[in-house]
Amino acid sequence: MSLERTLTVRVERISRQTPEILAFELTHPWGRALPGYEAGAHIDVHMPGGFSRQYSLARAPSGTGSYVIGVKREHASRGGSASMHERVREGDLIAISAPRNTFPLRAEARRHLLLAGGIGMTPLLAMAQALAARGADFTLCVFARSEEHLAFAEALQAPALAPHLKLHLDQGDATQRIDLRALLAERTPDTHLYVCGPGGFMQAVREAAAHWPEDALHTEYFAAPTGTAAATTGLPFTLKLARRGIEVPVAADQTAVDALHEVGIDIPVSCQQGLCGTCVVEGDGEGAEHRDFCLTGTERRTKVALCCSRAKGLDLVLQL
Repeated sequence: MSLERTLTVRVERISRQTPEILAFELTHPWGRALPGYEAGAHIDVHMPGGFSRQYSLARAPSGTGSYVIGVKREHASRGGSASMHERVREGDLIAISAPRNTFPLRAEARRHLLLAGGIGMTPLLAMAQALAARGADFTLCVFARSEEHLAFAEALQAPALAPHLKLHLDQGDATQRIDLRALLAERTPDTHLYVCGPGGFMQAVREAAAHWPEDALHTEYFAAPTGTAAATTGLPFTLKLARRGIEVPVAADQTAVDALHEVGIDIPVSCQQGLCGTCVVEGDGEGAEHRDFCLTGTERRTKVALCCSRAKGLDLVLQL
């Protein structure tokens, strides 16, 4: 487990956004400022029942007086979203992590295209607000089932966002629906694409943007896509820790993170699915069998997500 420091926050306000989504506003219990963050960041929320889940911050940073997250009640919930919806109340104190950002806006981009599916709009809403505040060139495309299922509708209607917003409602006027293939058919230079949403939506965007440069496409997944390899399976290999000058064996049914923890080397972990980037370290990415969903092609040359990735051969060199 990660030894990461946790923060205690108060649930200041809970508001219903859609039949399935609640927004939670979190503040410091003594009125102090919370740690700062950049748009695209997320926090781990430790909730009743021993569950821990990651939620993106759904508002651009502005003085860090509070954090806002959106939580969708999943029908097939493993307990996390059910705990937030059924057991957390206004005034409660809960523990969270400090914000982390593995889904940032790219400084090199001159234009930003944000595609949000359902509750996946939370990090992209914060991005859109941040981009609007600095007068950047961007478009926010939000895909929802209907107006009733559109979360954070009031924030989307803000004058600063309205000129940049394109809204696709599955049950709305057919003339207003967004054709992904047409939208992504041509990429203007220096445009970067950011995507977050359910698995089917993510796959549809990836297929429509297959011709885009890999380093111009940035994604954040809720869960590992179906059909991907299990993180704990593979051939045994050896981790070579360059800075320590030691070797650590990794069994066939063991993750690199677990092997390091067994010898007393703490590597922070959170999602354990290669989604959040918490366990990413510097290393010989060329020698890794990457199974993550958080690193770009360029980043994979020099970084490895240890919760899921393995060695291509007999060993993997890490800068640890």
